[in-house]
Amino acid sequence: MATRASEIMSKDITVIREEETVRDAAQRLASDDIGVLPICDSNKQLKGMLTDRDIVVHVIARGKDPASTTARELEQGEIVTLRPDDSVEHALDLMAQHQVRRLPVVDNGRIVGMVSQADVAKAVRPEDAGRMLTSISKG
Repeated sequence: MATRASEIMSKDITVIREEETVRDAAQRLASDDIGVLPICDSNKQLKGMLTDRDIVVHVIARGKDPASTTARELEQGEIVTLRPDDSVEHALDLMAQHQVRRLPVVDNGRIVGMVSQADVAKAVRPEDAGRMLTSISKG
C-alpha cells in the first residue's frame, strides 16, 4: 500500500502560467476535461490554483473579459499543498479540513505533482476512504 504523496500523485499535470489569460485557462480545462489548474510562474513555482468556478464567479459574473484577464489576477489566499514525503493520511486530513478534492504536491515551491481524492481513496483502507468522502462532501 502506498504511504507517501509521491507514490500516488499524478506527475503529468497541466498548469497555466501567470501571464496567460483566463480564456487560455478555460480552453485548457475543457480540452483536458479537468476542473482545476495550478497557476505557476515560468519556473513552475506554484502561485495559486484556478478552478472552473473561479472563472464563472470572478470573471464572467463580474463582467471581466476572459481574453484580457490573466491567471495572475485570480491568485488569492493561501494554497493548501502537500510535500512529496507527506503521508497519504495527511493528504486525507487536509482534503477533509479544507474541503478540497485535489492537492498540489510541491518541492521547494515548485509543483511536482497533484494528488486527487480518487488517488487517496485507492491508497487508504475502505473505511478511511468513506470517511474522506463524507468529510469532503459536507460543504
